[in-house]
Amino acid sequence: MSKADNMLTILWMLRSGSKRTAQQIADELEIHIRTVYRCIDSLCASGVPIIADSGPNGGFQILGTFAESPLMFDSSEQKALVHASIFAKEAGYPFTEELERAIKKLKRYTNDKQLEQMERHLSGVSVMQPPIQEQHLAYLQILESSAVEGQTLSMVYARHGEDEPSRREFDPYSIIHWKGQWYTAGYCRLRQEIRSFRVDRIIALHNTDARFERPLDFSAKEFLLNSLLPSEGDTSVVTVVIRGHNYALNELCQHWLFGHTLTCRLHGEAHFQLQESTLYKYAPYFLLPYGKALTILKPQSLIERLSQVAQDMADHYERMLSLPSQIK
Repeated sequence: MSKADNMLTILWMLRSGSKRTAQQIADELEIHIRTVYRCIDSLCASGVPIIADSGPNGGFQILGTFAESPLMFDSSEQKALVHASIFAKEAGYPFTEELERAIKKLKRYTNDKQLEQMERHLSGVSVMQPPIQEQHLAYLQILESSAVEGQTLSMVYARHGEDEPSRREFDPYSIIHWKGQWYTAGYCRLRQEIRSFRVDRIIALHNTDARFERPLDFSAKEFLLNSLLPSEGDTSVVTVVIRGHNYALNELCQHWLFGHTLTCRLHGEAHFQLQESTLYKYAPYFLLPYGKALTILKPQSLIERLSQVAQDMADHYERMLSLPSQIK
């Protein structure tokens, strides 16, 4: 550890109220005893009231009310920090190693009672999230750094439904974690407009010498949500009315596609405004798992599309039944 880390560690050890000898401190920190004396001299020079008692029960301790002053974080704040670290790590936060080092420092600069409480809180929260690939973590770090530094990136991106990936110059404004996926939003120089991209579809990412200025009023969150909603005056918007059990409707209204397009919620009924392209491309596959719990009242075209998708799935599994069994 650096001298500053050693000084902080010694400070928090003494703030616990216990008396420590120089040798005990050296053994615990795995440093030379002369380093302990130098750190204590520096702490005293900075105004920390450390006294040394000689004899069999001697050692260093902090004098007066300094040892009783509030810690940097109280127990509730420490709990919030360790819980937040769990969520961040499981969400694929790109700076997990730095976060873990920060939590280790937080543990190091606490007394035994606080450390015990922190360990209990760590085991009190669990988050289930699909793991993110190491390559995508590296891309997230590049995107975040480039957004801060204003550095244009060269990106190879595999768009869904396209056979060949495309290369483009991209000015990343922000990275966004939403519904279990990481996205980046910024200015695409190929399309000459602000666009969003899924990080797990990025094939390659490299720095360039070009620079950019991020718009001060840009909100990645608002941009991503607005891209899912129909624009005002859009003639391709279709009204969808669904009736069903309230538990099923409640779940449907929390879905990313339906939740942001809800216009009316009644008992046993919900109204949505969906873009026509989205309605027939995605909606049937989101509605099918609810089975008979939901009934589509309108439009008729959505019912027909659902029927077609269901029939295609039934045909697919009928063909599987006709194949020789692969299980031996």
